Amino acid sequence: MDFAKQVVKALEVPHTDEEGVSSGLQFSDDLLPVPVEERTWTAFSYVAFWMITSSMIVLGMSWWQAWLVIWIGYGVMTPFIVLAGRPGAVFHVTFPVVNRASFGIFGSLWCVFNRATMACIWYGVQSSIGGSCVLVMLRAIWPSVNNIPNTMPLSSGTNTRDFMCFIIFWIVSLPFIWPPVHKIRHFFTFKMIITLFACLIFMIWCIVKAKGVGPIVKQPATIHGSELAWAMISGIGVCISNMITLTTNAPDFGSRAKTPSAPIVSQFWSIPFSYGLICLFGVIVSSSSQTIYGETIWSPVDLLAKFLDDDPSNATRFGVWFIAFSFIIAQLILCTLSIYRTNISANSVSAGCDLTALFPRFINIRRGGYISAIVGLVMCPWNLVSSSSRFSSYMSAYSVFLSAIAGVTEYWFVRKGHYNVSDLYVTRKGSWYWYNYGFNPRAYAAYVAGIAINVVGFAGDTGTPVPIAATQIFELSFFTGFGVSSIVYYILSWMFPVPGSGGVFAEIDVSGYEEKRMTSCDEDTNSKDGSTEKESSTV
Repeated sequence: MDFAKQVVKALEVPHTDEEGVSSGLQFSDDLLPVPVEERTWTAFSYVAFWMITSSMIVLGMSWWQAWLVIWIGYGVMTPFIVLAGRPGAVFHVTFPVVNRASFGIFGSLWCVFNRATMACIWYGVQSSIGGSCVLVMLRAIWPSVNNIPNTMPLSSGTNTRDFMCFIIFWIVSLPFIWPPVHKIRHFFTFKMIITLFACLIFMIWCIVKAKGVGPIVKQPATIHGSELAWAMISGIGVCISNMITLTTNAPDFGSRAKTPSAPIVSQFWSIPFSYGLICLFGVIVSSSSQTIYGETIWSPVDLLAKFLDDDPSNATRFGVWFIAFSFIIAQLILCTLSIYRTNISANSVSAGCDLTALFPRFINIRRGGYISAIVGLVMCPWNLVSSSSRFSSYMSAYSVFLSAIAGVTEYWFVRKGHYNVSDLYVTRKGSWYWYNYGFNPRAYAAYVAGIAINVVGFAGDTGTPVPIAATQIFELSFFTGFGVSSIVYYILSWMFPVPGSGGVFAEIDVSGYEEKRMTSCDEDTNSKDGSTEKESSTV
């Protein structure tokens, strides 16, 4: 029995005892507001952090219409990201803790579990894409890699060559999980430089090989009128679905902001600009492939692999190796042209924050990141990405859940910036976020309403015949889910006021947690200095 207790004790994460904090909720220091010395993210860090067009062109849009959709889709989501991250930037708390304010101390766990599941699966998907980049890079060095005999059964869904490349990428990604969150901003700066440089080289190379930009940039739209309008709306929905996870992630990185204003202006221009620029590169590269090979190749990795098919020169092999290597770095830090999502930021860090909230006694952000990597491996992600329709249906389903969660926002319109940071960590009746035994029924009613409006349309997305109106509502799932849940939550909070609902908007912590923490640190420092002086005088 004593041995078992010792094992449990050894597995616990180190933690600092905080006055007034329930130990069951906070065994991990990663759940507490971020200390001042770890608030290192400046405005430039958020620009570097942020630094799908093909399917829209396939739907019948011209290249500039598809590009316009990219700008609109990501531009529309930018204010939501900034607004969602504001509590993190002001009070320096992560998403699981911010969510306690809306759903309650215990009610938030379901939302946290949802996002943790999404982050773990995305980690596996991104690793699968990274494995494809590894294959191209290795082929540029050793062409015989492409001919590795397969020894894996058909039921595995992959082959020996691809699985080897997946494992290489997966192993290489593990050290990137180790650094603390406040230090990984340097990775994003490096990613921004190398990704833009590689994309520019790739684009120029393709234009030179094709002796021009190719026919796609001259290709007119093949759909018009209402059909074009709904295709553009659908494309905007794809962009929004791609950003849902990053919207809920916003407090995780906002909590590391050096100042509350650091994430605002920098993200307002960097998000639409970076996505628009990268997608423009993708359109030009894919258009050039039509001239070079007689077919449009939308995946940049597949196009690089094509460059290696016809007895390439040493210069070509080196160019392919460098671009593939850059894409691997981008995939590790911020993924390549087509997906443009982060394995570190959107997945391992987010999963780490969420798992910390679910199992605070044994998991911190670092351990949670490694757990997400293990889940991403054992889920066999190549089976998920092998069917684009299956993957799209999965993504659509989760965007419905996450938009309803994002819509339950009490920060701006209910409590109007008033926070009680100390009460975010206590299970005491009468505290702001205790509600009904730790659950906020208003939030769950709003959450269910936000999901319900999209249920019929989701059934249609899986192949069940449904009215066209339901399909069109589903294509606007973020706005319908977010809008309905926001309105229902506001009305219920007006009918049944929550503790601390403010009259005038003011971003203040009524508990004075930060001041108490600083005072406690000063007292500890003075106490240590006094002890040192006493020892010196004794000697």
